[in-house]
Amino acid sequence: MIHSTFKRIATRVALGVVTASTALFAQAQTAATYPERPVKIMVGFTAGGTTDVIARAIANELPSRMKGANFIVENKPGAGGNIATADTVKAASDGYTILMASVGPLTINPSLQKLAYDPMKDLVPIILVADVPNVLVVNPEKGIKNFKEFEAYVKANSGKLNYASTGVGTSAHLSSFMLMQRMGIDAVHIPYKGAEALNDLLAGRTEFMFATIPSVITQIKSGKLIPIAVSSLERSRSMPEVPTIAESGFPGYSSGSWFGLLAPKGTPKAIVDKLNAEVNAIMPNLEQRFIVAGADPVGKTPQFFADFMAKETAKWKKVVEDSNAAKKQ
Repeated sequence: MIHSTFKRIATRVALGVVTASTALFAQAQTAATYPERPVKIMVGFTAGGTTDVIARAIANELPSRMKGANFIVENKPGAGGNIATADTVKAASDGYTILMASVGPLTINPSLQKLAYDPMKDLVPIILVADVPNVLVVNPEKGIKNFKEFEAYVKANSGKLNYASTGVGTSAHLSSFMLMQRMGIDAVHIPYKGAEALNDLLAGRTEFMFATIPSVITQIKSGKLIPIAVSSLERSRSMPEVPTIAESGFPGYSSGSWFGLLAPKGTPKAIVDKLNAEVNAIMPNLEQRFIVAGADPVGKTPQFFADFMAKETAKWKKVVEDSNAAKKQ
């Protein structure tokens, strides 16, 4: 009896090992031939924006590494990136639909609104492609040239200032809120749609704003805007001469945008690992292009990206709650 029981257990264990080995072999075979048809990269924003530019840079480089397969960017803007994200979640988990997404739809929007999906559960991180710090900018007519002068100015005018952003709950809005909160300053948030925020800052109708480096780098180089500080923990490789807010008296301050590739839940690990390896391999080709445009290349492993997303989700959840941004949607 005992011998029979042990025999049954041993048989089940052996079958389990065989099944697992078969599954791993099948995944390896799938990855070996992947991709056999065009791969769609979903982008939740319009063509020409930072997410789109980074996605197309990846899409243009990958064919040289992956048997000449086509990577096609599909723009599906709307709802702050949520529409493209939701479509990716619902797509087949075969590696032929992947998503280039950013801080908003992945780690801010879940705290702002009720979504039909959970980015942390319904998507598989592939690789964190680039970090794009926000830069705090002011109109040169203010006469502010550095962070110390900016801090003195806002403290002397607390309650009288307007700051612009590209919308309630965006990284630009929450970055300003975080800084004003750390400074103990009151300022009025003026949300805009897209480029209207920058236009009013250039016209002097608002006092300051946070913007991604790529979106304002031309105005900075032409002297139409003054860069005061960047929002990353370390100085941006695009603007190494501009200090961080963290080093300017607010240790630990960190905000901004970042961009990464993800796949639907259930996508074979072998395919995820292959995409990760190939994107890491093309990073040297993209490095200078990214830096000139205002993005810092990242790379690393899927687990690194997963851990990073978890930390970002927790951070932005608190900021959204403190700012009451969800109630202002």
